[in-house]
Amino acid sequence: MLATVAQMQTLDRAAIEERAIPSLELMENAARAVAQAAAGLLGPAGRPEGQIGMARAVAVLGEEDRELTEEEREEIEARQAVAASRQADPAQWVGVLCGPGNNGGDGIAAARLLLEAGYRVRAFLVDGRERMTPDARAMEEKLAAAGGSLEALDLEDRGQAAWLSACDCLIDALFGVGLKRPLEGKFLAAVEWMNRRRIPVVACDLPSGVEGDTGRVLGQAVQAAVTVTFTCAKPGLYLGAGAGCAGRVEVADIGIPRALVREQIARGPERVQLNPAHMRWSLPRRPAQGHKGEFGKLFLLAGSQGYTGAPVLCARGALRTGAGLVLLGVPREVYPIVAVKCDEAMAFPLPERYEEILGRAAACGVAVIGPGLGRAPRNQRLARSLLADLSIPVVLDADGINALAGHIDILDKRSAPTVLTPHEGEFARLTGCPLPVEDRIAAARAFAKAHRCTLVLKGRGTVTAGPDGRVWLNGTGNPGMAKGGSGDVLAGMIAALLGQKHLQGLHLSLSETAALAVWLHGRAGDLCASRLGEYAMLPGDLVEALPDVLMECERAGRAPHERG
Repeated sequence: MLATVAQMQTLDRAAIEERAIPSLELMENAARAVAQAAAGLLGPAGRPEGQIGMARAVAVLGEEDRELTEEEREEIEARQAVAASRQADPAQWVGVLCGPGNNGGDGIAAARLLLEAGYRVRAFLVDGRERMTPDARAMEEKLAAAGGSLEALDLEDRGQAAWLSACDCLIDALFGVGLKRPLEGKFLAAVEWMNRRRIPVVACDLPSGVEGDTGRVLGQAVQAAVTVTFTCAKPGLYLGAGAGCAGRVEVADIGIPRALVREQIARGPERVQLNPAHMRWSLPRRPAQGHKGEFGKLFLLAGSQGYTGAPVLCARGALRTGAGLVLLGVPREVYPIVAVKCDEAMAFPLPERYEEILGRAAACGVAVIGPGLGRAPRNQRLARSLLADLSIPVVLDADGINALAGHIDILDKRSAPTVLTPHEGEFARLTGCPLPVEDRIAAARAFAKAHRCTLVLKGRGTVTAGPDGRVWLNGTGNPGMAKGGSGDVLAGMIAALLGQKHLQGLHLSLSETAALAVWLHGRAGDLCASRLGEYAMLPGDLVEALPDVLMECERAGRAPHERG
């Protein structure tokens, strides 16, 4: 379950005020999770391998064959002093950069716990002490009692900067979920300094500079190796640029009762779920007595001159996801090319008479309209007519969505379910909203509710929104999937899952089924990235990875004695 910034603030208040959980206890638990994440990166305190920061400490500026400036000599002397200190110290070094708020208090407490565990730790405050919260001050007192101190950060101090540069790990405790404006001043300088070093960073709750609800980067943001987020993950960790800053996300239980989380968040009318959430998606066995009609008869309207790959990828995605029959209708001029590429799908040239096309589509259980269809007026009119006249579920993709721009009334008049799968550019053309779409969750939810459809807003952290206000945010996938054709595969996969009658017994809503397809698609992409690399993987590789993904999910749905 994901929680927005407002929901987390309400939840924290309820835990402290209604359940009488001391705020310092919650902070101590959060700090323990952060310290454990740092220790996981570093290994046990005191290992000789802890001196990996040595190379950073002895790096010098300037060249030996020229005279050094005074500043360069001072820099070298500071680094040499740090290097000498490291030679005598087998412990790993950790620098903790803290803001004055409770996120900084988490960092101060984590510094104490790491110090007590035997790591060499220095904690630094990025701002004046007069702004520190009472809880942060209390944690500073505990740090002092443990033999540490909270120092004022001064990156112009060469000794301090050299020490931090030699660290094996940094902890970002500058800001939590409440940041709403771009970083500036000392905070911006601290973030930029961290990002210039090749030192792994553990972020507390959110990487500083990432907006919690949207993933928007507020000027600059910390590039974390690990983000330890508290109680519930935040949407911004999976969306857009924020996902690129978060690194590995670990959700830490800090002592807020799960019953309270369910009461405040999980049972809300417009909750946001992460894929996978209650699912490690599991699929049932296909019924032994099933026939191809029961496993879904799909109609695909796709393809045009110059776009003969899209219909084939869509059809293959559907078939690999279990569709029983795929009828692929393409414009007559590209039929010979598509027919050569298709073995399993039944490709045919579109008849001249609209009634014949409609009859073939209406005889199927699900239709996909749009992959590679192009923007020729005839094809656009055909897409709109089918959308208006079909009483079966329709997955509207690519140029099928473009055909709807200026004709949204056709969507509103439909009684059968519709799934739209736009990327941000297509969504902007359809709605007139500006790019980039800053709050993807809010935009997708508003559109789905207003037009009584399911919207799959593609991109980093694909958002699936249902007409009831529920939202699923996808946690699988990678940048290697950002290639033409990947979306065609997804459209076929969604249609295939919607068309299989035995899957309706899983009690998933149509929107949740679409979210399942998105998760499977991203999981296939992750397998491709691990085998082929993000640069080399292709949309066709996603199709070939689907058997492994589906077998994982099928095994998850079997009884333990059946899994082998």
